[in-house]
Amino acid sequence: MGAPSTLILRVAILLIIGFLVIPVGAVAIGSGTGLIPLPFEMFELAGRVPTLFPAHMLSSAMALLIAPVVIAVRHRAQLHRALGRLLGVFVVIGGLTSLPVAIMSHSPALARAGFFVQGLVWLYLFGAAFVAIRQRNISRHADLMMAMVAVTTGAVWFRVITGTAIAFSLPFEPVYSLAAWIGWMVPLSIVLSRPRLVSAVLKRAR
Repeated sequence: MGAPSTLILRVAILLIIGFLVIPVGAVAIGSGTGLIPLPFEMFELAGRVPTLFPAHMLSSAMALLIAPVVIAVRHRAQLHRALGRLLGVFVVIGGLTSLPVAIMSHSPALARAGFFVQGLVWLYLFGAAFVAIRQRNISRHADLMMAMVAVTTGAVWFRVITGTAIAFSLPFEPVYSLAAWIGWMVPLSIVLSRPRLVSAVLKRAR
């Protein structure tokens, strides 16, 4: 990639973090702590799983917010390691709680399946990345962590897709069900299919 293209991509990533990732994470924290009222469907779900639901919302939101920081400090070993471990705690809690929350929600079956599989993939990628770094395989660890972060951003793209459906009066339930899969599969596919692109952005960002 040329320097101008890489610069444009880095700016786009910063804009996504500033205008999408941080607001979504902040709203999720507010919802998980009760500071922001939940939509009716989520309010019902929180009543059925009063401990798991807020734990899932808070831990997943923290993982979403911490992940860019972990990437940004990757060349500062001690800080990167400490924040990476903290990120791992939130991913494990968020991933494990996502499974029963997905099963017990009133979402369409296709959407529940999408959320459930996302949780499994999220946990698998983190576990594989953890094993890779324990084996001192830094490049594999980096690739797997970037893939895990891509899955993490599914929470952002899911809201973008469903929000767009509402804005344009599209059939909500089919879009909702597809968004539960597309939201995380598309960014994951991009990261897995273009590892050199990800590496170029990270190296030039150094």
